[in-house]
Amino acid sequence: MKRKFLLYEISWPEAKKYFSENKIAILPVGSTEQHGPHNPLGTDHLIAKAIAEKVAEKTEVICLPVIPFGISGHHRQFWGTIWVKPETLRNYVRDVCLSLKYYGVEKIIVVNGHGGNISALVELAREVRKEGIFMVVFQWWVLAGKLFPEMFNREERGHAGAEETSLNLALYPHLVDMEKAVDEKPSWLIKEVEGLNLPLDTIDYTKSGVFGISKTASKEKGEKILEAIINKLVEIVEWLKRATPEELASKDLADLFI
Repeated sequence: MKRKFLLYEISWPEAKKYFSENKIAILPVGSTEQHGPHNPLGTDHLIAKAIAEKVAEKTEVICLPVIPFGISGHHRQFWGTIWVKPETLRNYVRDVCLSLKYYGVEKIIVVNGHGGNISALVELAREVRKEGIFMVVFQWWVLAGKLFPEMFNREERGHAGAEETSLNLALYPHLVDMEKAVDEKPSWLIKEVEGLNLPLDTIDYTKSGVFGISKTASKEKGEKILEAIINKLVEIVEWLKRATPEELASKDLADLFI
């Protein structure tokens, strides 16, 4: 019988057996927000869920249900976007982590599918480390840009662009309507300046919700990226499995170094 590594598919006695023998879990987190007229609103959490579950199967690490809502208020002018406050997401994920700790989990891999979540998640990771939980936050598109720098240009790597759309085509082709894909160059209120941050929403940049080029997306490109990302994340999970509590523990005050 094939082993199951999705928490929502197993019974509590099966969960007891897993957590009695393992101190590690995977948690996918994403968002429900606009991704242009051609991609589903669930793009971020659907991709995170797929990556997390495929890695769970390869590493035999339990995978929790995906958290589908994130910090997406900047997309709110596009219908169907659902957002939560940074503190809400941080507290929610924190409670999930503490629930896992109750069963002995000390290592958590968060597969984050939405860039807007990163600050809250990294802040939380530092907090829970002090409580004996080592939380790793993984973002697929950052790795994809390093592994395949020539596959997509900058304009194709924007929000709802060709890179993100390609992963959707590889994973959920029935949810993508490429006939509605658009290419839209984002508009800027002022010239881009390094170090300058403006309190703008997506609608200030783009009418379609697409940042750049999306029409060049392909299933083949998505499959190539997906395979590479999963293989690399498997390596990270296996490293985390081997890491000792002493290596991962929050450190004490520094001693005098002379």
